[in-house]
Amino acid sequence: MQNNTITAPRGFLAAGVRCGIKKSGNLDLGLIVCPTGAKAAAVFTTNKVFGEAVTVSRENIKSHSISAVVVNSGNANACTGYRGLLNALKMCSRTAEQIGTDPWKVLVASTGIIGEQLPIGKIITGISKAAAKISASALPGLDFAKAIMTTDTIPKQAVRRLEISGKKITIAAAVKGAGMIGPNMATMLCFITTDVAITKPLLKRALKDAVGDSFNKLTVDGHQSTNDTAIILASGLSGNRPITSQCPRYKRFAKVLEEVCDDLARQMALDAEGATRMFKVVVKGAATKAEAAKAARAVADYPLVKCAVHGGDPNWGRIICAVGSAGVRLNPDKLSCKLGDITVFKNGRARKFDTKKASKVISQAEHTITVDLGVGNKSDFCYGCDLSKEYVTINAEYHT
Repeated sequence: MQNNTITAPRGFLAAGVRCGIKKSGNLDLGLIVCPTGAKAAAVFTTNKVFGEAVTVSRENIKSHSISAVVVNSGNANACTGYRGLLNALKMCSRTAEQIGTDPWKVLVASTGIIGEQLPIGKIITGISKAAAKISASALPGLDFAKAIMTTDTIPKQAVRRLEISGKKITIAAAVKGAGMIGPNMATMLCFITTDVAITKPLLKRALKDAVGDSFNKLTVDGHQSTNDTAIILASGLSGNRPITSQCPRYKRFAKVLEEVCDDLARQMALDAEGATRMFKVVVKGAATKAEAAKAARAVADYPLVKCAVHGGDPNWGRIICAVGSAGVRLNPDKLSCKLGDITVFKNGRARKFDTKKASKVISQAEHTITVDLGVGNKSDFCYGCDLSKEYVTINAEYHT
């Protein structure tokens, strides 16, 4: 069976273990190791309140080479002060000791409840346990994807394979994220491995662009986390001629990396807390791309639209209302809206349409809402999901 986990690219080992953070007893600590060292890049939350792991990883990502990433779930280690910072540093030090590297060559991430101190004793033991189990096979890769989950119901992974300079390149990733998701970067932890040979600056650029057109286009509830982190590690072991400029080989790699991130963003939307379906809002005819993005996000975030989608109700009025209140330029006499391929509103007027067919469109696992603002030629999009009773239940009971 082909390995489609984060250990698929050459040079990566992984493990996922139970260390006792989660009361459920589920896997809660993951480890990725690149024994030869990897070029690394990352993007982090823009929330001005951020976790201690983010503080440490923002500094360590500056290292020329990264040897490992250690992740815990069940505890965000955010708003935990100096003690929390020391605990994040201890996670790096323990990992470094176990695999024979330097602490500053280890990145760390945490996710879960905010404001509680890490059970660092359990985590230190867990890191030793994980280091003893690391492997390049598929099962440890899957265990890692499971270990980073919080309210996710399924592990989320993606892999793509391509050729560059006649060499086979693999890009693989695992992500967690189901709620408290709103740009930027959606609420998530994402870990990407690849064996491409590429410079660190170009790796960073490719990641930033890929995140911008995928995770940053996803909103579940419009709320941003304290711990958002996306990390990419490149071992360079594929043997391709190193990518050192924005040449066609770079563009090919960047395009496939974006595909991986888009795949994961869709998986996150479909596994959002309480979600039963997802939708894509495409806004066209905008004066600027920024205004198109703003309008698309306004629709995707609009509670009444999300409720209508949950009920399979083709209530286009709520969509138009969301766009009209988004604060973007539009022409009321040219404003139009489609649900899938069905035009429900055109040139500022309602259109007759088959409501049963429209309801079927919205009731699919995925559908597209298209809005034309009628003032320009710019466009953008946003992913969203329905709002269900289950979302309220999950978030009402999450802490207790």
